[in-house]
Amino acid sequence: MLQVEVFKTNVQKEEEADRLSLAICNHFPALAIHFDLEDCDRILRIEGVLIYHEQVTDLLSELGYTCDVLE
Repeated sequence: MLQVEVFKTNVQKEEEADRLSLAICNHFPALAIHFDLEDCDRILRIEGVLIYHEQVTDLLSELGYTCDVLE
């Protein structure tokens, strides 16, 4: 079953979002990645069968960004 998770980030620019999307896809190739930088929470939306929240947030943290599950 397909899961959808939404994260709040501090990504500011489209170039950053593109670079982060590529990094996430390299680590988790089965996931679909979408950023909505026009939203006040700088949304990262991930779709996939199995989403590892902690690994996604850790990866973005390693790359210098904040990323928290939006509840």
